Amino acid sequence: MSTRRVFFKNALANLGRGGAAGLVALLLPPLLVRHMTAADYAVWVLVLQVGAYVNYLDFGLQTAVGRYVAFAQERNDREQRDTVFSTAFAALAGACIVSILLLLVVVSAVRLLFPSLPAESVATIRWAMAILGVCLALGLPASAWNGVFIGLQKYETPAMTIGGTRIISAVGVVIAAFAGKSVVTMAGIMGGTYLLSYGVQYLAVRRMVPDLAFELGMVRRTTAKELFSYCFGLTVMSFSMLLVTGLDLILVGRFQFGAVTPYSVAASITTFLSGGLGAVLNVMLPHAAALHAREEPEALGCLVLNSTRIAVVLLVITGIPLMVLSGPILRLWIGQSFVASGQPILVTLLLANIVRLVGLPYSIVLVSAGQQRLIKVSPLTEGISNFVASVVLGSMLGAVGVALGTLAGSILAIASHLVYSMPRTRPVIRFGRKKWLWSGIMLPTMCSLPLVILAGFSLAGSAVVAERLWMFGPAFAISVFASAVFLHRHGLLHRSLSDSGAESISG
Repeated sequence: MSTRRVFFKNALANLGRGGAAGLVALLLPPLLVRHMTAADYAVWVLVLQVGAYVNYLDFGLQTAVGRYVAFAQERNDREQRDTVFSTAFAALAGACIVSILLLLVVVSAVRLLFPSLPAESVATIRWAMAILGVCLALGLPASAWNGVFIGLQKYETPAMTIGGTRIISAVGVVIAAFAGKSVVTMAGIMGGTYLLSYGVQYLAVRRMVPDLAFELGMVRRTTAKELFSYCFGLTVMSFSMLLVTGLDLILVGRFQFGAVTPYSVAASITTFLSGGLGAVLNVMLPHAAALHAREEPEALGCLVLNSTRIAVVLLVITGIPLMVLSGPILRLWIGQSFVASGQPILVTLLLANIVRLVGLPYSIVLVSAGQQRLIKVSPLTEGISNFVASVVLGSMLGAVGVALGTLAGSILAIASHLVYSMPRTRPVIRFGRKKWLWSGIMLPTMCSLPLVILAGFSLAGSAVVAERLWMFGPAFAISVFASAVFLHRHGLLHRSLSDSGAESISG
C-alpha cells in the first residue's frame, strides 16, 4: 500500500475513533443535564475527571511502544520489537498498581478537595471514583497493545475497539440516567465496557501478531533505561498537560462548585476540537519515526511546516465558527439557563485551545523523532503558568478565571517553543522559525480573515455578534475557499504530507 493510502487509511481510522468520542461528548451532556440533578451531574463530571487522571500514569509508554515498533519494523528488528513491548508492558503493570493506590488516597480526601460538595453526595462520589478508576487503571497494561497497533500502522483496530467502547458505554450511561439510576451504577456500566474492550484488544493483538507476547525474559534493564530516557520528556509533557487541562474542573469545583456543569460542557466542546485535530495529525508518528531512522532532518522540517498549515486551517475553520456561534450552540445544546455563565467560558477556552494546538504538529514530530528529552522548559512553562494563573484568577473570578489561566498558559507555550525548543531540535528537525510563523501560521490564518473578524465581535459581546449573524455564511464560505486555494498551492490537497517534498529551510 502506498504511503499516501496508508496516511489516508490511518487518518480515517483516527477520525472514526475521534468521531466516536466527539459524538459522545456532543450527545451526553444535553441528555444527562436534563435527566439528572445539578449536583449529581456535577458529581458525575468530577468522577470522570478524576478517572481520567489514571491515563497520565502511562508515562508516555504507549507512544514509546508505537515509535519503537515502527522503528524496529523499518529495520526488520524483531528482537527489539519484542523487548520493547515486554519491558513496556511490565512497567505499565507496575503503573496500574501505583494508580490504584493513589486512587484510594484521592477517594479518602474527597471532602478536602471539594469542601462545598453536598454531604449526601460524598459516599456516591467515593464509590463511583473507586469503581471507574480501578477499571481504567487495569487498562494501563492494555495500552501497550494499542502501541503495537500504532507502530504497525493498524490504526483501524484501536479505532474500532476504543470508539465502539465509548459508544456502548455512553448508551449504557444514558439508559441508566433515564431510569433514574445512581452515579455509582453509571460508573459501573462505563467501567465494565472498558474491561470488555481490553479483552477485545488482546485478542486482536494475538491474531494480528501471533508471535508477540509478554515474556519476562525479554524485560531488560537496558531497554528500560532507553524507554525511561525516551519517556522522561513525554512524562514532563504529560505532567504539563495535567496542569493545563486535567486540573481545571477540580479548581472550578473548589472555587465555584455551581459552575462545574457549564465549565464541563464548554471543556467538552474544546476537547472535541483538539481530539479531531489530534486524530488527523497523529498518523504522522510512524512516518516521522521512519524519517528519523533514515536521518532526514529536512524532510522532518518539511513535515512540521506542512502539518502546521493543515492544523491552522482546520483550527480556524472549525474553532472560529464555534466561537462566533457560542451563544446559540449552548442554548440549543443544554438550555438557556447555562448561556450566560457558559458563553464567556466557552469563548475563552476555544481561543486558548486554538493558540495551544498550533504547536501540536511540531510536538508530534518532535516526539516521533525522539527529541522530547531535549525540551522540558516549554511544556513546564505552559503547565506551571497555566496552573498558577488559573489558581490566582480562579480565586478572584471563579470559573472564568480558570479559563483565562488556560489562555495565558497557551500563549506562553508557543513563545517557549519559538525561543527555547525549536533552536535545540534544529539539528534533527530542520526548519526556519520565521517561515513557521509566517507561512505555517500567519498566511493560513489570513485566509480566514472574515471569520477572524467575526470572532473579534464575539469577544466584544453576544449582542454585537447577534446583530451580525447574517454575515456568518458568506464569511465562512470565503474563508473555506481561500484556505483551500492556500493548501492547493502548497500541494496539500492532492498530495499527502509525506509526498509533498522538501522546502526551503531558511528563515
